Amino acid sequence: MSTATLITEISALVTNDPAVGEGPLGILRDAAVVIEGERVAWVGEAREAPEADAVHRVGGRSALPGFVDSHSHLVFAGDRTEEFNARMSGRPYSAGGIRTTVAATRAASDSELEAGLVRHLREALRQGTTTFETKSGYGLTVEDEVRALRIAARHTDEVTYLGAHIVPPEHADDPAAYVDLVTGPMLDACAPHARWVDVFCERGAFDGDQARAVLAAGIAKGLQARVHANQLSYGPGVQLAVELGAASADHCTHLTDEDVAALADGSTVATLLPGAEFSTQATWPDARCLLDAGATVALSTDCNPGSSYTSSMPFCIALAVRDMGMTPDEAVWSATAGGAAALRRTDIGRLTPGAYADLAVLDAPSHVHLAYRPGVPLVSEVWRRGARVAG
Repeated sequence: MSTATLITEISALVTNDPAVGEGPLGILRDAAVVIEGERVAWVGEAREAPEADAVHRVGGRSALPGFVDSHSHLVFAGDRTEEFNARMSGRPYSAGGIRTTVAATRAASDSELEAGLVRHLREALRQGTTTFETKSGYGLTVEDEVRALRIAARHTDEVTYLGAHIVPPEHADDPAAYVDLVTGPMLDACAPHARWVDVFCERGAFDGDQARAVLAAGIAKGLQARVHANQLSYGPGVQLAVELGAASADHCTHLTDEDVAALADGSTVATLLPGAEFSTQATWPDARCLLDAGATVALSTDCNPGSSYTSSMPFCIALAVRDMGMTPDEAVWSATAGGAAALRRTDIGRLTPGAYADLAVLDAPSHVHLAYRPGVPLVSEVWRRGARVAG
């Protein structure tokens, strides 16, 4: 029999269930949570809390669901500091971008790749991330893509096959042959180790027809779709994602009115990745436009060594509020329940009975401080599946 733990003295608890508390975030004041095993058994006002086997007091701090980071690239090797430094210094830089990371990743051992993954996961966990998705995409050979997925699958259920990240140098003269590889032997080898299939649908990567072929092949193998869409330019990615019922269209930086309407009318989540715009000094996604149209919006880090080398969901929340037109409430919802929606999960991103007991405790009286005090390490402790894992 599992024991029950009462977490109490919570000044403000974000549940993400409007039926439980105030507003869209379902906020409870002077609240408590009861955990049994890995799940939430009860939430409510502390004065009404049931008996429990153990009591943990947080001393007037606030709490919210653990962050759900639904887009990251954490199986990689190497460093692209020089590229970032040149970009921020206004100097030209001719190194290979993603191809630089591909070369380093191919040369790394399994143990080196896993050590890097674990390091970044621990970093994210300390900042309140309790669920993460991560992708392959830096191997681009059958062997290297498979080993990336195997390594990732040891640490998360949310594993994405991204053989269609870019066309590798050895196929530069025949991209069609690489698409055949991605949709054939590579997919056959990778599908057993992944839940998702993804494609970078963008000028210089894969066009609409190629992206459709990749996604259709993955879906036929039982994988669910998500799409790198409309990051660098206007293109077919968002419309393709909605048409194929993808869980998420990620980036969504350059959108037409038709793209916004398609996202609002469909089930595809618009996942925004402000770390990428921060790092590349690009145009910010218009979250306000998407939200006002009725689209479901998620926030994620896009943690990768080239364009968004951050694992901090609090940082992304602050950017979304400051530069993308989101309110603090909207940004927190998108970083928790929104991320869960982008992964088609109902057992995370909320603190209600039956959900996993994943929560972040803030050394602050409310979740608004995540945007109000950017850069300050406010997460004082983290619980994941009922266990206190940080703090």
